[in-house]
Amino acid sequence: MPVIVDYPLFIRVTLTNFFFFAGLNCFLLLPLYIQGLGGSEIEIGVVMGLYSVAGIVCQPLVGAWVDAFGRRPFMRFGTAAVVVTELVALVSDSVGVFGVLRLLQGVGYSAFFVSNYTMAIDLVPVERRGWALGIYGVAGLTSTALAPLAGEWTVSRYGFRGLFVLAALLTSVAVALVWRIPERRRHIDAAPGRLPALRGSVDLVVRRPMLIALVFGLGSGALFTFVPTFAESLGVSSLALFYTAYAGAAMLVRVTSGGLIDSRGRCAVIVPSMLIQGLATGILAALGLQLARGHQLPVLPFLFLGGFLAGGAHGFLYPGLAALVTDATTAARRGAVVGLFSAAVLSGNALGAIVFGYLAARLGYGLMWTALSLILLMGFALSVKLEEARQYLRNEVASS
Repeated sequence: MPVIVDYPLFIRVTLTNFFFFAGLNCFLLLPLYIQGLGGSEIEIGVVMGLYSVAGIVCQPLVGAWVDAFGRRPFMRFGTAAVVVTELVALVSDSVGVFGVLRLLQGVGYSAFFVSNYTMAIDLVPVERRGWALGIYGVAGLTSTALAPLAGEWTVSRYGFRGLFVLAALLTSVAVALVWRIPERRRHIDAAPGRLPALRGSVDLVVRRPMLIALVFGLGSGALFTFVPTFAESLGVSSLALFYTAYAGAAMLVRVTSGGLIDSRGRCAVIVPSMLIQGLATGILAALGLQLARGHQLPVLPFLFLGGFLAGGAHGFLYPGLAALVTDATTAARRGAVVGLFSAAVLSGNALGAIVFGYLAARLGYGLMWTALSLILLMGFALSVKLEEARQYLRNEVASS
C-alpha cells in the first residue's frame, strides 16, 4: 500500500496549516467590527473581497515562482506578512485601513497557501492524493470551527482588540513552525520568471474543472461573508452553531469517507457535492424569504442544517477538485497549477463577497440567497460532464 513519502514532514506541514488559518480565521468576525464602525453591506463585501482579489492576482504568479525557487521561502514570507497585518489591526479603526490590511492578508495567504499546499502534494503518491489532501484540509477546517468560538469569547471579554491579539499569537506559532520546515526539492524545476510552464498549466486546467472551482468559490465566499450579518438580522447572537456545523461536517466527510475520492474517482464525489451545496444555500434562501413575509420559523435549526450540508459538500469539493486538476499536470508544474486552481476558487470568493453584498443591500437576504442557489445549481449541471484525468494518473503512477 502506498504511504506518505515523509510522514513527519507531512504532519508538520499540516500543523502549520492549522495555526496559520486559526489566526486568519479570527477575521471571519471582521464584518461585525466593520458594521460597528458604520460600514454598510457593500463596504463589508468590498473589504472582505479585497482579500480574494489579492489572491486572484498573486497566486498564479506565486505558483510559478514556487516551482522555480522552492516551497519554503514563500511559506516564511506568507506567515510573517499576515502577522504584521494582525498587529497593525490593533491600532486601526478605519474601514479603509482594514481594506488595505485585507489586501495584504491576501498576499500573505497566497504565498503561504500555494507553497504549503504544493509541498503537501509533493509528499503524497497520486493514488492517495484525494484522501491526503482531505486530511491536510482537516487542519484548516478545525481552525474554521474553533477560531469563531475562541474569537466570540475573546470579543465578549476583551473586545475586537483582543481578537486581533489572539490572531497574531496563533499566526506567530505558524511562523515558528514554518521556519524549521526543510526544503525537500533537490533541484530547480523551472527557470525564474519563465512563463511557458505557467502557460502550459493553464492549457491543462483552464477548462470545465476550473469553472466548477469558480462556482464553488462563489458559494463559499458568499456564505462566509454574509452569514454573520444575515444571522444578526435574524436576531441570532452567536455564529458558532453555523461554523461548527460547517467545519464539523467537512471534517466528518474527510475522515470517514475521504478515501472515496481515490477509490471511486474525483468526479463521483464532486457531482453530488455541487448539488448539495446548492441545496444548502437554498435552505438559507427559504429561511430569509419566509421570515421576510412575517412567518415564524425556528432560525437556529435551519442555520445548523444549512451549515452542515454546505460543510459536507466542501469536505469533498475542495480536495476532489484539487486532486482532479493536479492529476492533469507534471511535478515540475505543480505549484503553478495549485496557484491557478486556488485563484479560481478565490475569484469566486471575491465575486461572492462583492456581487452578493450589492444584492443583499438592494434586494434583501432572501433574494440574495435565492440567486446564489440558482447559480450553484448551474454549477452542478456543468459538473455532470466532468472527466477524470486518467491518462495523467497512469503516467504519474508509472513514473513514481
